[in-house]
Amino acid sequence: MGKIIFNGEIKSRTDVKVDIEDRGYQFGDGVYEVIRVYNGELFAGDMHLNRLMDSAKLIQMKVPFTVAEIETRVKELISEDQLQEGIIYMQLTRGVSPRTHAFPTSDVEPVFVAYTKEIPYAGRLKPGAKGITTDDIRWLRCNIKSLNLLGNIMAKQVAVEAGCDEAIQHRDGLVTEGSSSNVSIVVDGTLKTHPASNLILNGITRQVMLKLCADHDIPYVEEAFTIEEMMAAEEVLYTSTSVEITPIITIDGQKIAAGAPGPVTERLQQLFADEIERQCGSVK
Repeated sequence: MGKIIFNGEIKSRTDVKVDIEDRGYQFGDGVYEVIRVYNGELFAGDMHLNRLMDSAKLIQMKVPFTVAEIETRVKELISEDQLQEGIIYMQLTRGVSPRTHAFPTSDVEPVFVAYTKEIPYAGRLKPGAKGITTDDIRWLRCNIKSLNLLGNIMAKQVAVEAGCDEAIQHRDGLVTEGSSSNVSIVVDGTLKTHPASNLILNGITRQVMLKLCADHDIPYVEEAFTIEEMMAAEEVLYTSTSVEITPIITIDGQKIAAGAPGPVTERLQQLFADEIERQCGSVK
């Protein structure tokens, strides 16, 4: 794990330094992506890289590489680091420029960095997690995968201090998403999840899950729901690149239904594991 990609070149970590006037460091002026790796292969790599491009476009940031060029370099990095199970983290900042709030001139080049991290595969079925509700204090462009994550980390800290796995955020009682995940519920056998809007990040795992629902006749709707609906739901689950598809069995100290993973969540977990195997091969 001693290599990184820096502006298109694979280098030793010790050879690369962050400039103190990098706009990502000073303003959070940048975007990022995290891609899961199984068996040394990218999972949903194209979807992640296209979202990186979309996020950059939404903040008017030029990208000095194509999706194909980034993918090639990332695969080289996976090989260099001999990564089998884990993640690729990548970020793009607007570049190094004297500190001023306005965008720098067009001759300032963006800075691209990527590195690997080992994370073991947790298996097909994940045990139930604990959630806690908290106000969504973030900005109104949550659809951009921005480096500005202060609201998210404050929410996650609420969860950590309460001994929970995830903070479930809401705006005036209407659930948006987790601090680092998307949240869905099951009501009358139908999966319900917040529509992809400016109030949530359209998670890649969320998108894969909804496609699995469509392909396997699992009813779903993209519709916002209240805290009260969530607490009364048959099942609650959260999804992300890191947790994949994981049930939430208690929220604010209250059991959800029977306080155990439900059948829809378990079926989705199995289908998601099958999709991993289809894209990346069998994972132990």
